[in-house]
Amino acid sequence: MTFSRSFIELHVRLLNGGAEAFRPTRGLKLGGGLFKLIASPDYDPGHERWELLPGATVRVELYRGVNGDFPVAVKP
Repeated sequence: MTFSRSFIELHVRLLNGGAEAFRPTRGLKLGGGLFKLIASPDYDPGHERWELLPGATVRVELYRGVNGDFPVAVKP
């Protein structure tokens, strides 16, 4: 799912769970392979701990999940 040509759908790793987990969200294209991480509408920092916080500049790597590959935000 894409939101516009300026945004991409990506995932951010969650840190406060026992198993590896990811939250889908968006990234604003900045250019040069970089994106600004955007909070999902239901983002609650008191409930989930994101590896990279909304507003962070990130790049994207494909993660090999059991149901297929998906884009994950990582530090540039």
